[in-house]
Amino acid sequence: MVGDLFDSPWKILIIAVVIIVLFGSKKLPQAARSLGQSMRIMKREVSSLHEDEQEAPAQSGTAAPPFQQPQLTPAPVPVDQQEQIDALQQQIRDMQRSAAMDAPAPEPQHTQPS
Repeated sequence: MVGDLFDSPWKILIIAVVIIVLFGSKKLPQAARSLGQSMRIMKREVSSLHEDEQEAPAQSGTAAPPFQQPQLTPAPVPVDQQEQIDALQQQIRDMQRSAAMDAPAPEPQHTQPS
């Protein structure tokens, strides 16, 4: 499709005139400079990407071993704190038992025959 657009010099001339009319003759050199700078930046970035890809396989042989997660071991709890934890757990169990005893018994549900 694009090949058909530029097959005759008249079409190219018409497109050039339209571009000049749209952008103006004063802004055209600045637009061309900006386009050239953008193309240079893009070329530089693409070449640096290719260099990075080539360096990566070369470095993979000397790479550090994969990260291993350290084994987590619980910190030893001092005896004094452990006694406090045990006492609190016992209090919780006692409170749960007393709450279960104090709770009213569920009332039986009466169903009416239909």
